[in-house]
Amino acid sequence: MVTGRAEVVPRSRAALSGVLATGAGLGAGHLVALMAPSSSPVVAVARRAIDLTPGPVKDWAVSTFGTADKTVLVVGAIVVTLGLGALVGLVARWSMAAAFLCDAALVAIALAAASTDSAREVLWWAPGLVALAVGWWALAVLIRASRHVGAPPVVDGLGRRDWLRLVLAVGGVGVFGGVLGQWLRGVGAPPQTVTLPTRAVTPFPTGLETTVPGISPFVTPASTFYRIDTALIVPSIDVTSWRLSIGGMVDHPFSIGWNELLAMDAVERPVTLECVSNEVGGDLIGSARWVGVRTSELLARAGVQPGADMVFSTSVDGFTVSTPLGALLDKRDALVVYEMNGAPLLPEHGFPVRLLTPGLYGFVGATKWLMTMEVTTFAAKQAYWTVRGWSDHGPIKPSSRIEVPRPGSHVSPGRVTVGGTAWAPGVGVGTVQVRVDGGPWADATLGPDAGVEYWRQWIWRWDAGPGAHKLQVRVVDEAGKPQDQTVTGPVPNGASGLDTVSVTVG
Repeated sequence: MVTGRAEVVPRSRAALSGVLATGAGLGAGHLVALMAPSSSPVVAVARRAIDLTPGPVKDWAVSTFGTADKTVLVVGAIVVTLGLGALVGLVARWSMAAAFLCDAALVAIALAAASTDSAREVLWWAPGLVALAVGWWALAVLIRASRHVGAPPVVDGLGRRDWLRLVLAVGGVGVFGGVLGQWLRGVGAPPQTVTLPTRAVTPFPTGLETTVPGISPFVTPASTFYRIDTALIVPSIDVTSWRLSIGGMVDHPFSIGWNELLAMDAVERPVTLECVSNEVGGDLIGSARWVGVRTSELLARAGVQPGADMVFSTSVDGFTVSTPLGALLDKRDALVVYEMNGAPLLPEHGFPVRLLTPGLYGFVGATKWLMTMEVTTFAAKQAYWTVRGWSDHGPIKPSSRIEVPRPGSHVSPGRVTVGGTAWAPGVGVGTVQVRVDGGPWADATLGPDAGVEYWRQWIWRWDAGPGAHKLQVRVVDEAGKPQDQTVTGPVPNGASGLDTVSVTVG
C-alpha cells in the first residue's frame, strides 16, 4: 500500500483512478448484494434519496420522466458517486490516509442508508464493506501504478501500456460486477409459481382498439400497465411465509395466510387505476380485471371499533398508505387483490397481494406487496405521501384524453377519426364530447361499458378542413356533470383541465 505523498501522480490520472476504483467498488458491492438486494450501495443511497427528496422535486421527476424515474435516479446516483470518487483520487495524490477516510465516509453513507430499511436482510452490511475493500484496493493499485508513468518501465510505476492495461482491468471489475449482479437478479430466482382457484370467467366486452388503431386497449395488459412506486428493487415474497395482519382499532386482531385468503369468496371487478401524478392527457392510468377478497369482509371479521376513520396499510418495503375507512367498507367493493387479468399479480404490480380501492388514486388506495392493515384515524397517523404534502383523501377526478390523432400530427382533409378514453369513477361516463378550435361541443360515440369504475373508449368522426386546429375533449358523467375545466397540477389531489391536442390538416 502506498503511504505518504504521491504528488508526482498527474491530476488527470489521479481523478481517473478514483473514478475507476469507485466503479470497481460499486460493481463488487452490487454483485455481493445478491444476498441482500436492497443493501446494494447504489440502491440503498438512491432509495434513501427518494425518501428525503422534497415532494415538488418528486412531482417534477414523475411528470418529466414518468415510469423511467427510477432509472434516472439510479443513473444519477452512480454519476454523483463516481464524481466523488474522482475527488477521492485527487486527495490520494497527497495522502492515501486521507483518501481512505474519504472512501470510508462514502461507504458509511451507504451503510447508514441500508440500515434504515425496515425489511433489511441479515447481511445488509456486507455489500458496503465489500465495496470499501475492493474500491480501496483498486485505488491503491492504480495510484501506485500511476507514479512516474512513462514510455519505459520505472521502479515505482508501470510503463504506459501496462498502466493502460491495468486501467482497463480495474474498470472491467466494476462493469463486470455490476452487470453480472444485475443479470443474476434477472435469471437467478424465477418468479414464484402459484395456482389460483378455478372459477368461471365473466364475459367481457370487446374493445374498439381493433377498429381504431392507436386507441388504448379496453383491457390494459399487465406487461404494459403503468408502474409508479418507491421500490427500486421489486420485493420478492414467498407465499408460504407471507401473512396479512389486520389490527389497530379492532375487537379481534388476526392475520391470514395465502391459502386461507384463496379459500375465501373471490370477487372480480373491472377497475381503472390512475396515479395522482398523472397530468391531464397523461399515460399513468390503466384498466384491468381484478380478483380478490372484499376488504369489507376482512374488516368485518376483525370488528372495527367506533371512532376509526382510516386504514393505515403497509408494504413489505415499509411504504405506507392511508385509506378512508368508508371506501373500504362501502359497496364499491374494495379488494385485497391477488389476480390481474386472469393471472397472478406480477411482482412489479404487488405479488402476492395488493390493496385496490376503486375510485381512489393509487397513493391512497392501492398498496402493493401488502403486509399489514391497521385500523386507526387520520388524526393519529400520516402515510408516506400525506407527510409530503399530498391530500389524505384522493378521489379520482373525472377526465378524458385524446389518443388519436397524436399531438402535432398531420392529417389529410376530410373525414378524420378522433378517439380516446374517458372515465368518471363511482358515477359512470354519461357522454364524451369533442370540440374544434373552441367551437360547440359534439357528442362522441362511446365504446363498450364495463361498469362505473371502468373507463370508456370513444370515437368521433371529424370533417377536417385545411389549417392548424386544436381539438379538446371532456367527459360528462351519468349525473350530467361535466369534468372540471379548471387547469390545476397534480398536487395535492390530482390534475384537472381539458386535454388539448394540436393537429395540422393538409
